[in-house]
Amino acid sequence: MRRWAQRERPGYLINRAARLLLRLGDIRFRPLGLGVASFPVLSMLRTGQKLSQKDLALCARIEQPSMAQLLSRLERDGMIKRSPEPADGRSSLISITRKALGILPEIDAAVDAGNELALAGMSDDEVKTMIDLLQRLIGNLERATEREQAAVDRAEEP
Repeated sequence: MRRWAQRERPGYLINRAARLLLRLGDIRFRPLGLGVASFPVLSMLRTGQKLSQKDLALCARIEQPSMAQLLSRLERDGMIKRSPEPADGRSSLISITRKALGILPEIDAAVDAGNELALAGMSDDEVKTMIDLLQRLIGNLERATEREQAAVDRAEEP
């Protein structure tokens, strides 16, 4: 097993980078009246597709209660609207509003500018390599998480 120096541990570095990107995103999204957490939801809805809260939570990989809070804020701010789910009267379908569609170019520009700042000084090959490595890392972590969760679930069965 490798021994990692504290500030060279991949998990630490990835976490730090993610937190800084989120902080930068929140600063850049604030003038738009949004938080960076709204970006995945608005991106998923931008095609005009209507999705359930459950589908949005699964795609964004966040828990249902967090998605419910986010959707409440987006609805309050006029970024999304809810309509009854025809097959199930208890649930709603979420869609994007014209207001949100109107600011999507600004949202995209803020995200792109943040990525450009983060990647400053890196060549196209370095960026491609980093993306490839991060995608592999994410795949490894997703598979490990699924295996470990399945083991925990089996152990908890009566």
